[in-house]
Amino acid sequence: MIDIKFLRENPDIVKQNITNKFQQDKVPLVDEVIELDKKSREAKGKADALRADRNKISKQIGTLMAQGKKEEAEATKKLVTERSAELAALEEQEKEYQTRVNEIMMVIPNIIDPSVPIGKDDSENVELEKFGEPVVPDFEIPYHTEIMEKFNGIDLDAAGRVAGNGFYYLMGDMARLHSAVISYARDFMIDRGFTYCVPPFMIRSNVVTGVMSFAEMDAMMYKIEGEDLYLIGTSEHSMIGKFIDTIIKEEQLPKTLTSYSPCFRKEKGAHGIEERGVYRIHQFEKQEMIVVCRPEESPMWFEKLWQNTVDLFRSLDIPVRTLECCSGDLADLKVKSIDVEAWSPRQKKYFEVGSCSNLGDAQARRLKIRVEGEQGKYYAHTLNNTVVAPPRMLIAFLENNLNADGTINIPEALQPYMGGKSKIE
Repeated sequence: MIDIKFLRENPDIVKQNITNKFQQDKVPLVDEVIELDKKSREAKGKADALRADRNKISKQIGTLMAQGKKEEAEATKKLVTERSAELAALEEQEKEYQTRVNEIMMVIPNIIDPSVPIGKDDSENVELEKFGEPVVPDFEIPYHTEIMEKFNGIDLDAAGRVAGNGFYYLMGDMARLHSAVISYARDFMIDRGFTYCVPPFMIRSNVVTGVMSFAEMDAMMYKIEGEDLYLIGTSEHSMIGKFIDTIIKEEQLPKTLTSYSPCFRKEKGAHGIEERGVYRIHQFEKQEMIVVCRPEESPMWFEKLWQNTVDLFRSLDIPVRTLECCSGDLADLKVKSIDVEAWSPRQKKYFEVGSCSNLGDAQARRLKIRVEGEQGKYYAHTLNNTVVAPPRMLIAFLENNLNADGTINIPEALQPYMGGKSKIE
């Protein structure tokens, strides 16, 4: 959510930003919110004046009674009652205007960074850099579920009977590999100075609307029936929510946290063959990283966060590339975002395994995460990035470490987490 004062003073910039995100239907909202905000402030001004007048008149009642002027005192009481009724009407009017202003401000997209390329959708995202040499072996690489099945490592049929499509049983070495990757990612981030955290896996609605747009919420979140609770789609929501309605001392920043959690997502819509198996599922586990920092430090932390993911994948012998998300592919709260994609030797192309985002002060405004410094209070900046999400990451791992004889290499960094094994056979 952007600052209403900024919108009021720079309506053309806000309108152009909306246009750059190809959301033309939202452009009229800028003028609408300005008019509603004006009416809200006018109602507040009238209410303040009326409240002061009523209080002034109220003080006269005691004086009149003491002077024995009962009739004048009764007339003054009547006047106070009238003022109170007028004030109540104005306060209700102001509340209605402000509610509508807040509703509109929640759907006007955040101001994107000037460096973000202008594009309509993810097809216009821009490749930035490749890390590692993508290799296509001289033998055929099976689909990832076929690789897992050869090790009796996955059971989709049983999961379908138990929970339906979009779920899985991981078994044996595949389950162990999954846990090993999570544990390695945890220690990798701790070694980089992040504080490890296991957060709540459910959050209240005020946290949900504080960290994401309504469109994202509807597409992703599972609601607990009869409760003001949602299953998290990613632990960054729970982690940012940790700081809701708090004032952080400036010297305590930055807050750098890495978290483990299961994640639950609706994943609406039909998907192609490449998104079956464990690519797009309703339940998975993930290691995440978040940062709460001063505004001037968020560009630096943005660079550090995506680099962490690149370094982790390269330590496991997986080639990756970074992709700058264009304006039309950015969620409404994001200022800037970079996707990390892993190489798929079977598909002979890269696919997404993580996303790094700078949200500026948008989440902090919604959640009231403030910083207290020498110059007073201000809103923090928040950032997040996927360290690793093993089900999808396992696809890249298996394809890039598969040998012609069907065995799977275990990179040296991961061997301590796999009982010292150098191969899965």
